[in-house]
Amino acid sequence: MPPIIKADKLSRWYGMVMGLNHISFEVLPGITGLVGPNGAGKSTLIQIITGQLRPSSGCLKVLGHTPWDHPPTLARIGYCPEKEALPEHLRPLDWLMSLGMLSGLPKTQVRNLASKALNRVRLREPDWARRLGQYSKGMRQRVKLAQAIMHGPELLVLDEPMNGLDPMGRQGVASILKELASEGVNILISSHILAELEPLCRQIMILNWGRVMATGAHQSIRSELADWPEQLAILCDNPQALASLLFERGHLTGFDAQQESGRLSIRIKDPNDFFPQWASLLKQSGVVVHEIRSGNRSLQTLFEKVTKS
Repeated sequence: MPPIIKADKLSRWYGMVMGLNHISFEVLPGITGLVGPNGAGKSTLIQIITGQLRPSSGCLKVLGHTPWDHPPTLARIGYCPEKEALPEHLRPLDWLMSLGMLSGLPKTQVRNLASKALNRVRLREPDWARRLGQYSKGMRQRVKLAQAIMHGPELLVLDEPMNGLDPMGRQGVASILKELASEGVNILISSHILAELEPLCRQIMILNWGRVMATGAHQSIRSELADWPEQLAILCDNPQALASLLFERGHLTGFDAQQESGRLSIRIKDPNDFFPQWASLLKQSGVVVHEIRSGNRSLQTLFEKVTKS
């Protein structure tokens, strides 16, 4: 199948600063993860893909066309930005209907389309009566996703959609995206956490310093880190209980639980087996997790590995 997105020697400068540096790549149909730390060039690339920026040099085609100043192509793209500017005084249905009419959707159909989008992202209808300013971070992310899919796009571009979500919230968003992909929607999703995207994506592309460091199936990229066990630092309300469950299930090679401070450090035996089960294991434990930080399998470790060759 032809690529959904194709870049050839693509560059973007901001004065003397290089945002993207002569990159070439192809994004195939399905779900593709765009991974990199802050400042890697992810947002610049996303803004070019969604027609918000022109490249300084090189060529980018999205769905076979150059997206800049091309409304027919832009109408086939759904975009969920990282930053939010939701009108806190509006209710979600009113906001989606306003956006739909501004975008040219038929007025006779816009209420039905907005309602379907909110249901699709699993926002309960009783919550529609609340104003957006009363929504939690996870609910606001779902509303942003609803506006991106309301018009039935062929390509969905998501900039850090799981930022700030707890593990269950991330699992919920991932489930929605998998459903959309099974119906033929192509998805480009960015994150600075590789483990978030592994169970979700067919293809991973890693950016750093405006360059493509690695691209391909996540299994082939992850194999670069096979020599290092996964380490996580977790802040929760019962570290001993969580560690005991994970250790009994055979997922850990070791752990350090500090009950008084609520801190737990774990070393994971098989990350490819552990992470798909993580949300389920957390639910079984009944432990409330406040924060998760990756340890020695951070993106920096991966970058050091792939840039040596």
